[in-house]
Amino acid sequence: MTRAVTFSRSGEPAEVLEVSTVAAPPEPGWGHIQVRVRAFSVHPGDLLAVTMTTDVGATQRVGVEAVGVITEIGPGVIGLTVGQRVAFFPNPGSWVETVNVPADLAVGVPEGISDEVAAQLICNPITVLMLRRAAEEHPAVGYDGVVVNNAASSSVGRLFTTTAQHHHIATVSVVRSAQRADELRVLFPEVPVFSTDAGGWRDRLSAAVGARPVAVVLDPVGGRVGAELFGLLAPGGTLISYGQLEPDPFVLQPLDLVQGSRGLRGMTVFRWLTDASAAQRASDIAAAVATVSAHPQVLAPAAVYRLDDIGAAVRHVSKPGKVGTVVVTV
Repeated sequence: MTRAVTFSRSGEPAEVLEVSTVAAPPEPGWGHIQVRVRAFSVHPGDLLAVTMTTDVGATQRVGVEAVGVITEIGPGVIGLTVGQRVAFFPNPGSWVETVNVPADLAVGVPEGISDEVAAQLICNPITVLMLRRAAEEHPAVGYDGVVVNNAASSSVGRLFTTTAQHHHIATVSVVRSAQRADELRVLFPEVPVFSTDAGGWRDRLSAAVGARPVAVVLDPVGGRVGAELFGLLAPGGTLISYGQLEPDPFVLQPLDLVQGSRGLRGMTVFRWLTDASAAQRASDIAAAVATVSAHPQVLAPAAVYRLDDIGAAVRHVSKPGKVGTVVVTV
C-alpha cells in the first residue's frame, strides 16, 4: 500500500482533498519506471481540475508534477538508473508516495538543486519558454517593445523576468500588493513594478513605458485587471492568457479588439507535449534544467508543507502575498 492525495466529491480543494491509503503500483511495465516521490508542487491548475470536476464517481488522485528517486526500472528503459533522482511532468496522480511514470517524462535532476526546486523543474520553466516564444512573435519584442508581465511575483513571472533579461527583452512587472512589489524590486531592481492595489497604477505604468509600445501582455489572472491590461496594448499588440487566478470573467467588447487591431490568445503548457517535436522537447528540457541550475533562487518555494498538511498547503496557494509555488514534501 501507499499514500496518495485523493478526492471523492467535488468542492473546494482544501475541503475535499484528503490523504488516503491506496494500492501500491505494480512492477513498472514496458517503458516505465517506479519512483519514490520526495516532493511535489501545487499548481493552480491542479486545484482547478479538482474544482471543475463535477462527476467524480470513483476516488480520484491529483497532481501532475513531482520529484523523486527511481526504485525500479521496467523493460525497454535506457538512460536511467535505480537510485537516480528524477523530476517528471505531466503524470496524472503524482501526489503520492510511490508512482509508476513513463520513462520519457522523467528528467534527471542535477546535484545542487534541492527537492523543493526540482519539484518545479519542468512545468514552470517550459511555460516560460512557450511564453517567450509567443511574445517574440511580435516584431517589436527585443527591440523597442515592452512586455507587461502580470502576476510577476509568481514562479512563472519571476522566471520569465530572469530569462527576458538574458534575451534583452524589456519587461514591466505587475503584481497585486505593495509587499510583492517591494520584494520584486529587491530581486529585479532595474525592472519597473506596479501594484494593482494602488490607485493610478495604470497611469504610472504608462508614464514609465513612455513612447515605447506595449507589444505583449502576459496574463495568468484574468478578471478586471486582465481587461485593464488589455487596454494598455499598443496597436497590433497581443494579450496572452495562460490561466485564470481570478474567478471573475474577462470582459471585452468587440470594439476593444477592432480598434487598434489588438489580439487575444490563449496558451497552455500541455500543448507543448503535442505541438513540439521530440527534438524540440529535448532541447527545451535541457534549456529548462540549465536555467534552473543557474537561477535556483528564482524558484524558491512560497512555502513547504508535509503530505499530512495537504489542506494547509492548498489553502496557502491563494493566500494574499504569496510569492512562488507551494511545495509538499513526502
